Amino acid sequence: MGYVYVVLWIGVGAFLIFRMGKESRVFYPIGGFFLLLGVWWAAGVYTGLNLFSGAWGWALRAVTAVTLVLACAEFIKDVRRTRGGK
Repeated sequence: MGYVYVVLWIGVGAFLIFRMGKESRVFYPIGGFFLLLGVWWAAGVYTGLNLFSGAWGWALRAVTAVTLVLACAEFIKDVRRTRGGK
């Protein structure tokens, strides 16, 4: 059942990057995060380890926080660009 999530996360990431990236650059870091999440989930399924707890879980939380900050910064730039610099 875990491989369903792997396919789901990689599919969502690819969709955000290749289809929605044309709409706005904010989708690139979010799509990249979903691709990473798919690889992360696949590694957990393949190795049998719980990569969502302990030190690995904190590493994923840190990557999630960095992705959120990058996406917010890109969103703010996009809003300012579309509103004419306000």
